[in-house]
Amino acid sequence: MLFDRAAESVGLDFLAHPFWDKYIEFEERLEAHDRIFAILDRIIHIPLHQYARYFERYQTMAAQRPVSDIAPEEVITRLRDEITQDTTLKSKEPAAVDKELRGKISAYHMDIFTRTQTETTKRWTYEQEVKRPYYHVTELDDAQLANWRKYLDFEEIEGDYARTKFLYERCLVTCANYDEFWYRYARWTMGQTDKSKVMLDEEVRNIYRRASCTYVSITQPDIRLHYARFEESLGKADTAIAIHEAILQHLPSHLETIVSLANTHRRQLGLQPAIDVLKSHISNSSLTPVRGSLIVEQARLIWKVKGNADEARNVFKASRQPDSKAFWAGWLDFEIAQPISEKTEPAAYARIKAVYQDIRKSLLRPKDIRELMSRYLSYLEARGGKEAMVEWTEIDKEINGPISIANTSGVTSKAALENGHKAR
Repeated sequence: MLFDRAAESVGLDFLAHPFWDKYIEFEERLEAHDRIFAILDRIIHIPLHQYARYFERYQTMAAQRPVSDIAPEEVITRLRDEITQDTTLKSKEPAAVDKELRGKISAYHMDIFTRTQTETTKRWTYEQEVKRPYYHVTELDDAQLANWRKYLDFEEIEGDYARTKFLYERCLVTCANYDEFWYRYARWTMGQTDKSKVMLDEEVRNIYRRASCTYVSITQPDIRLHYARFEESLGKADTAIAIHEAILQHLPSHLETIVSLANTHRRQLGLQPAIDVLKSHISNSSLTPVRGSLIVEQARLIWKVKGNADEARNVFKASRQPDSKAFWAGWLDFEIAQPISEKTEPAAYARIKAVYQDIRKSLLRPKDIRELMSRYLSYLEARGGKEAMVEWTEIDKEINGPISIANTSGVTSKAALENGHKAR
């Protein structure tokens, strides 16, 4: 029945009273009083904005119905036993017992009302801060996002699976553009250890699929990368690779996706397929802005996974990118990170200094060169030899000294000109 399906979808919403009113109105037209009472019996347990009026109508109908209809069988049995054992009851006649039983059931109903009232009050703290319960392309302010986080925290602590799941779905109507809530929903779902893994995996897949295919813009690919990792974790490497390739159709130069695709190949197929992925993108003329970073990643794989530092160094030497900060930073960091001994330290220093000197001659912006020079300074201070401080003071003077003492052919004077100063 359509209303039953709708009740599963929206019935727990704090502002679901228009729906419940329509459901009851529909049953009234059919004069289905049993159905109306069953609906009210369901509603009185739900924390709703207008919970009290439903309880009042429930009480009115309960007074006109048989005892067997107004409470669960086990509750009626327990209350009858209490009455039977009550020595203060003057009469044990059926009419007297029935009257006493109805009184106790009424008290039982009031306990339900009190619990529902308490649960409603708890949620009102968060509900009153929900200013936009619908989807809109404009951003939510920080206060709204913080309120949703706190509301989800509250429901998770309460521990009711159905209510928490419902709140996540409701939250994502409003916050569909925000990755963090999709991540949180997927992770919370994965953490439900009392559910079967097969069912949870399918639920998590559905969460990621909805986020990736319907709600989150392709210009925000991170959620899709999480989806790919999830599928890979279930042994579906082909699906994971397909997700990466779909992202790159729209964002061909997205660095994180290319690197993630290469690492997916490395994990599933081996090192050489991963390197081949990187090479294919490095050779793409349209990917110039990220080429330096991809070369660094290729060298890193050869060094860290294959264990061949010399081959990795040759990658840097053969693929110089004069205007790529990522390339020069990666090469400098690579050389500094190489393990050394007292015997090999001079050769290592020579390699590091050679990269440093190439950086100074590169086509990088002066401020980027100064930043990399500062890394070289840190290396000299932490690992330099006896004469290191001589070099350190000269470089420090050049990059940190006043314009008046700058080397007119050096980085500092170029930076001064960039900033509108005249070098002297």
